[in-house]
Amino acid sequence: MTTTPRWLKSSHSDHGGQCVEVALNLPGTVPVRDSKAGDGGPVLTFSTPAFAAFLGAVRTP
Repeated sequence: MTTTPRWLKSSHSDHGGQCVEVALNLPGTVPVRDSKAGDGGPVLTFSTPAFAAFLGAVRTP
């Protein structure tokens, strides 16, 4: 089992410094962090179903 997050930034990021990164390689959990803070900043952790519900809500027109 992988325990080290592999951080990803959206290809839709505008490089204006307002980006978040997610790690999708950890079973059952999705950590999210501010890309500016990097390894030293706080991480919010969501369950996979909660993160999927969030994405569904923001994608709905």
